[in-house]
Amino acid sequence: MVPVRNEAPFIERTLTCLLAQDYDSERFEILVIDGESSDGTPEIVACMAKSHTNLRLFQNPRRLSSAARNIGIRNARGEVVLVIDGHCEVKDRQHLRRLAAAFERSGADCVGRPQPLDIAGATTLQRAIAAARSSRLGHHPSSFIYSSEERFVPAKSVAVAYRRKIFDQVGGFDEAFDACEDVEINHRIDRAGLTCFFTPDVAVHYAPRGTLGGLFRQLVRYGRGRVRLLRKHPETFSLGSILPGLFVAGVLLGPFAGLAWMPLATVYFAVMLLYATILLAGSTVVASHAKDYRLIFWLPLVFATVHVGSGVGLLWELLRPARARVPASTPGDLYRAS
Repeated sequence: MVPVRNEAPFIERTLTCLLAQDYDSERFEILVIDGESSDGTPEIVACMAKSHTNLRLFQNPRRLSSAARNIGIRNARGEVVLVIDGHCEVKDRQHLRRLAAAFERSGADCVGRPQPLDIAGATTLQRAIAAARSSRLGHHPSSFIYSSEERFVPAKSVAVAYRRKIFDQVGGFDEAFDACEDVEINHRIDRAGLTCFFTPDVAVHYAPRGTLGGLFRQLVRYGRGRVRLLRKHPETFSLGSILPGLFVAGVLLGPFAGLAWMPLATVYFAVMLLYATILLAGSTVVASHAKDYRLIFWLPLVFATVHVGSGVGLLWELLRPARARVPASTPGDLYRAS
């Protein structure tokens, strides 16, 4: 299932990759769930569907990715449900075969994959974002999303393919989430004692954001989603998950604290100098590892955008009243006609 909204620059390429899979077309289907796109995305999909009977288009009036995924689950006919975003590349024509093989040899309830941010024709900024997000300074350290080792892991950060029957046990995606809905359902999967098998055999390549503004907005959404996850599941709390919020709060409040008591101004500037040093050192290491020193000019800005965006999202959601939660779909809801 492919949840989309305004993915016209990418959707045709993504669907072409999926339709070209070396897999019997009668044994897999592609469900595109469109969240009221205004850029021609549904028209592109509808045109492609005319010549591919296993490609179907659905409307998602709520626009949320979580709602789109539930529509996909309700309408899916296969034994396995795989989530593919509309802005990625599935370069391997054996992808579905490898995924089926991973389920078969592992016996797992769900399968996780690496999601490297590298696509053909990426700009220098996009390459910098990709390099930053795959480093420990640029993503949550407990995530396996950039790992290359095949093993059983917690589902929380990586599961993207599911045996359809597990939704009978854990329910569907929580539509109170417009980000981190995958982490939330994967947490329920872990809590239910279900298993997740991670394999680099089914890596999918994602397109990095093309601007710092786009990256900032993406990370704000992630930060807000993390707070909603924490409110629903307090046991997911960790210092690492709230550190960006503490950082942004410190940046904003530090000058006022320094005005109130001068020694705090010294501490503030020392911390900011240390942060800048860490960014420069980290950027040098990441650029060296990528063997592209042109990235050094972008990487400090990318890292700062990631940290500040996440922190702003965390604080924004923390300062808002808790929203009334939409319960995760029950098994009965999932299989009711949409």
